[in-house]
Amino acid sequence: MKAAILHDFAQPLTLEDVPTPTPDAGELLIKIAASGVCHSDLHIASGEWEMLKRAAKFPLVLGHEITGTVAGIGEGVEGFAIGDRVGVPWLHHTCGVCEYCQSGRETLCGKQQITGVMVDGGYAEYAKAQASHTVKLPDALSFEESAPLLCAGVTVYRAIKDAGMKPGETLTVFGVGGLGHLAVQIGKKLGLVVGAVDVADDKLQLATECGADWTVNAATTQAHKEIKAHGGAHVALVTSGSKAAYETALRSLRRAGTLVIVGMTPEPIPLNIQAMLAGEYKIVASTVGTRKDLQEVLALAADGGVRCHYQTGTLEHINEYFAEMQAGKLSGRIVLTM
Repeated sequence: MKAAILHDFAQPLTLEDVPTPTPDAGELLIKIAASGVCHSDLHIASGEWEMLKRAAKFPLVLGHEITGTVAGIGEGVEGFAIGDRVGVPWLHHTCGVCEYCQSGRETLCGKQQITGVMVDGGYAEYAKAQASHTVKLPDALSFEESAPLLCAGVTVYRAIKDAGMKPGETLTVFGVGGLGHLAVQIGKKLGLVVGAVDVADDKLQLATECGADWTVNAATTQAHKEIKAHGGAHVALVTSGSKAAYETALRSLRRAGTLVIVGMTPEPIPLNIQAMLAGEYKIVASTVGTRKDLQEVLALAADGGVRCHYQTGTLEHINEYFAEMQAGKLSGRIVLTM
């Protein structure tokens, strides 16, 4: 099979012919139809995230937004048949017995394995997956539109869910990229008032097309004042990796508001403790989502109103897509088709 291989950090991926894997007990072999290109893949390939840098194997096939059909079934697997339409997310496997797995927070499992980091992922024609962590796709969703929901979609869905928002409250999304434009749609689907903040007019136009009630260009105005003019944010969800976005988000909260951390910054974010106390603000950190969250967001999308804006690409051009992503030139998502 063909696969795009990472042999070391900060090196280009190389397109190679490698053996097609064989599923072991408890595993499925997936014939890949589509694989989303996540910004996390770029961070992993660059060796920018220390925790994942220590965990990554080499050689490595990146990619953790995998959709396709079941092409092989390992011993002991039940509930799947050859040809089933399935998706494989970030969480390749969790132990199922620790306190976090048992309490519905498997994303914190200390023995978790990560697709496209610790095991080979979806930048290939085939991939192996644990049957226990593979999800069946709704018929209403294509392989291409499903793929980004397996990370970008479930990540922002879980973040909004963790914030405990109620219909009618205001969600302000900072950064209208692959995650942010889905957060806008999910927020509207959940009955929220949604504002969007970015520094690029084309991304704000995308937010409007996705249903945002209002937008703010943080490059041309004092964004926190504009947001406060809309009543302030009950929840500020930051998908950007910008320090400035976090600083503005904190200043945009209404009293008792919540800052939700999703985007990773390379530097610490300062906190004004007096302001935090005076406003009784809360900070919530949220990472990817559980299998239950994934089922819920797929069902939400299948019901209509949540659609990823994407363009398709091929394995041969993956290094070009990474360069465009690094330069901030992509709108929506790139989905590799096989």
